[in-house]
Amino acid sequence: MSDLLNAVERTALLTAALRAAETRRADRLYEDPYAARLVGEAGEGLLAEVRAATFPPDRPRTLPSTPDYNAIRTRFFDDFLQRAAREPEMTQIVLAPAGMDSRAYRLPWPDHLRYFEVDRPAVLAFKEERLRGVAPRVDHRTVAVDLTAEDWESRLVAAGYDPALPSTWLLEGLLYYIPEPDTHRMLKRVAAVTAPGSRIAADIVNEAALTLPHMQGLLNVFAGWGCPWLFGSDEPEALFDRYGYEVRAVQPGEPEADFGRWPDPVPERDVKDVRRVFFVHGRRR
Repeated sequence: MSDLLNAVERTALLTAALRAAETRRADRLYEDPYAARLVGEAGEGLLAEVRAATFPPDRPRTLPSTPDYNAIRTRFFDDFLQRAAREPEMTQIVLAPAGMDSRAYRLPWPDHLRYFEVDRPAVLAFKEERLRGVAPRVDHRTVAVDLTAEDWESRLVAAGYDPALPSTWLLEGLLYYIPEPDTHRMLKRVAAVTAPGSRIAADIVNEAALTLPHMQGLLNVFAGWGCPWLFGSDEPEALFDRYGYEVRAVQPGEPEADFGRWPDPVPERDVKDVRRVFFVHGRRR
């Protein structure tokens, strides 16, 4: 398992552990019956480390509540993907990277949909082994390639993706772990293979979240795993607009991204020097 744990993939196991924990809650925002199978040997340890940093026993919490954030993020993007899939012209969904996500197995999908998961071969092999005997609920295509590779687009097309047709892309748990030039490169490459009317969604932090002193406890955990937060944007709408996407950026705790679970105040966008997370979602012009 140790060879799987590169910078971003540690967080995939953390996400699986968080989703397994959420599924055990009576007030859960979603049910992921496969998350516990996907956690792996390291997942619970990663979760315990994040919980210890987030909820210190000797002082009030100053960090965002990772369990509540992850629950809201998962439910928000569940709903986003399900709405997109109901559009008659929408025939393709792409998760890049896929990590330990199980939406292809746990959510209902229309028959006309093709569902692509893009990630490194080791990740997809681990996931396939963990979900052995479980059938996806959709026409499920895996694309075993690193997103930094020069040919991931052609590999996706070879798996049946059609750039001329509308598609829906989810870049979940990715952009703050890669340097700014790589974020721009990723958005540019995705835009190049998406037709007008295609949908996109992603989560992204603001710049202050990378530097604020009270964020250091969480930032140090991720840096210690070898996956520091590297990029944030205070203007996610402008970032995506640069690559042809008209998007909205919603903060957890705002009405459409709350679900009764966000425990902290939501600062107005013009307030400076506060941590923010954005759920970005919109369409290709």
